[in-house]
Amino acid sequence: MLPIPKAVLFDLDGTLADTAPDLAYALNRTLAHYGEPQLPFEQIRPVVSHGGIALIKLGFRMQPEQEGFEERRQHLLQVYLDNLCRDTRLFEGMAEVLEHCERNAIAWGVVTNKPAWLTDPLMAQMQLSGRTPAIVSGDTCANRKPHPEPIEHACRLLRVPPQHCWYVGDAGRDMQAGRAAGCATIGATFGYIYPDDPIEHWDSDINIDHPLQLIELLAAAATND
Repeated sequence: MLPIPKAVLFDLDGTLADTAPDLAYALNRTLAHYGEPQLPFEQIRPVVSHGGIALIKLGFRMQPEQEGFEERRQHLLQVYLDNLCRDTRLFEGMAEVLEHCERNAIAWGVVTNKPAWLTDPLMAQMQLSGRTPAIVSGDTCANRKPHPEPIEHACRLLRVPPQHCWYVGDAGRDMQAGRAAGCATIGATFGYIYPDDPIEHWDSDINIDHPLQLIELLAAAATND
């Protein structure tokens, strides 16, 4: 049984919000711009949590050191910036999770490897910016996940010790960062599961396959507190 938390922190892409449709749109627009065939959504979805580099590698079968790679990545990021909330939504049930936390005086925040110039406008467009003081991006701190520093920083912003915090994410690096910070870790198996990062290797404290299970876990923790 997990201890009742004073705060819950979320990864952004593939955990809090379903951003894959807009990232897939950006990749396919970029592929079309360079005369390459577009890819099916099902092929793109598992890769999106790993950012622009992974998407360009997937779409163009290129490596970062190759000529033209960075040009394509920058084009992808610009298309994405222009379409941040075209189809992005909170995962089904996640709005209820945030409301449950707020009703029960459980602080919440976001810790993502997405750069702030994408994170901040996305959170604003989803009308979430004013609801938490803890939005930590990949370039907020000197280190990014799997280093624990971003989670530790978010905990300081919320004034909650990491041992009283849950961290929810959809990748092994999320679980690694959460453990290193001292948080309880929850694997979101409804997220973007990268083939090279299988769930059985995450070593999370517990896994969930739907956001509403977080409310059940919070209620059970409160009952056993």
